[in-house]
Amino acid sequence: MKRAKYILKGFCAMAMALLFVQCNNSNNATSEKTVPATVNPGTMKIAYVEIDSLLTKYRYWNELNELMIQKEENIRTTLNEKAKELDQEMREFQRKLENNGFVSRERAEQENLRLSQKQRDLQQLQEKLATDLQTENQKNSLQLRDSINAFLQIYNKEKGYDLIISNTGFDNLLYANKAFNITQEIVDGLNARYTPQNKK
Repeated sequence: MKRAKYILKGFCAMAMALLFVQCNNSNNATSEKTVPATVNPGTMKIAYVEIDSLLTKYRYWNELNELMIQKEENIRTTLNEKAKELDQEMREFQRKLENNGFVSRERAEQENLRLSQKQRDLQQLQEKLATDLQTENQKNSLQLRDSINAFLQIYNKEKGYDLIISNTGFDNLLYANKAFNITQEIVDGLNARYTPQNKK
């Protein structure tokens, strides 16, 4: 299960990095289409968004994360219960084997084959659940990207930025005047648009 957890965390980090590279590229592509080639760089209106801050404060993303954490815990519980059950059966098998508790050698071999198959089934279940979790994470990342992009289209109609840059730590932006930081405006706008899902 630790392997599944590391896979999930690694995937989340990779998905978020890819997500915001795509967001940035999408914004740049839109800007390239709408900004005339004769624009003086000194007159460009530029802003940036601190992605770490945005994700921490965006209620939609926090809700998705909570759901994923709950699913991961449910998976862990399911796998732990099945592993514990298998372990008990294997110990019982070993005890019976050592005490000549089987009617025949063939019966012992059948039981050994059954336990081996059960072990393989558990491993396959673990892989399937990890894959399902990865797929859902991908879907969530795409929904997040679409949510942010859709909001930025509306937001920028009024604000008229030529370029909005995403920044994670020091990945894209080494220095910027804080006056160009529109993170809180974006968070406030996103949260104002977001209607929490009814929790069942």
